[in-house]
Amino acid sequence: MSHYQIAVIPGDGTGPEVVREGLRVLEAAAGRAGFTYDLTEYDFGGERYLRTGETLPDSAVSELRDFDAIFLGAIGHPEVAPGILEQGILLKARFDLDLYINLRPVKLYPGVETPIKDKGPQDIDFVVVRENTEGLYASTGGFLRKGTPDEIAVQESVNTRKGAERCLRYAFDYAKRPDRRGELTLVGKTNVLTYAWNLWWRAFNEVGEADYPQVKREYAHVDAVCMWFVKNPEWFDVIVTDNMFGDIITDLAAMIQGGLGIAAGGNINPDPGGTAMFEPMGGSAPKYAGQNKINPLAAISSMQMMLDHLGEKDAARWVEAGVMHSTERLPSLAAGRMGMSTSEVGDMVVTHVKEGTVTEESGW
Repeated sequence: MSHYQIAVIPGDGTGPEVVREGLRVLEAAAGRAGFTYDLTEYDFGGERYLRTGETLPDSAVSELRDFDAIFLGAIGHPEVAPGILEQGILLKARFDLDLYINLRPVKLYPGVETPIKDKGPQDIDFVVVRENTEGLYASTGGFLRKGTPDEIAVQESVNTRKGAERCLRYAFDYAKRPDRRGELTLVGKTNVLTYAWNLWWRAFNEVGEADYPQVKREYAHVDAVCMWFVKNPEWFDVIVTDNMFGDIITDLAAMIQGGLGIAAGGNINPDPGGTAMFEPMGGSAPKYAGQNKINPLAAISSMQMMLDHLGEKDAARWVEAGVMHSTERLPSLAAGRMGMSTSEVGDMVVTHVKEGTVTEESGW
């Protein structure tokens, strides 16, 4: 019987509410699959920062390294200036734990409305693999003559062969999964950003030719991809890109899959001994906190991703089937609402995880 150590960071606003539903689904999946787990909760977020001035101390990073996975609710507090929590908690965790893969499945579920005319679940089902610890987010740069009319700000994009190649290899491996089509698209800007993207382009083709000849390779400029996501999302299977472009296109991707209320993601160190952090893509939505009305499906889907990462494939399929079962029975989702409370949606998924079946359309 497998046993897992899982850290839980409920976070701010509605984070604790959606985490609660994700953990209920975890309990149901574990009961059916037969694995066990221990939970350790941390109170990192806006309230702790306001109380102590701490974001994510180094001692906590050392503790988080020992967990099999981390389940995060949301970070963001109206009384804390923008950037403090994001950099002090989210980016610090990504960099210090070397969570160098950001994984974003983009899948339109039955019953969820996309703003793209004449497109349905059969058209929107791809995955974005984003490099997560380099690029413009490495915070390399500085100011010259700050605060004067001659001020200069320099922000450098840091791209290493090691960083690009390990991200590419993860993406190639993902494209080989039985639930993918075996196609990998590199998204960049080779015609203008000639240094960084020359490195990515060479690594993409060298790695692909040497070790992944069975994976079909494609390339697209990032601006063209923004158009094609809207016009022909069915063209894409697995996408790999750098930190900044990945950040931008996954927000667009979230909207075509029905919005942030259904979008989940993972920050992963796939190396032996590495951990991973899974979270809904939506924010903390503090104005809805405590009202039991926020959509928990993105958090439940991030729990599904965590189960898949841990190797609990059956449990992951059951959870996705439960999410699909729910979206098909929540017609208000087509209008951007739920029509049920947070806990009622959680009840629906939990019941299906315990008792439901997995269809051919569901599962990873």
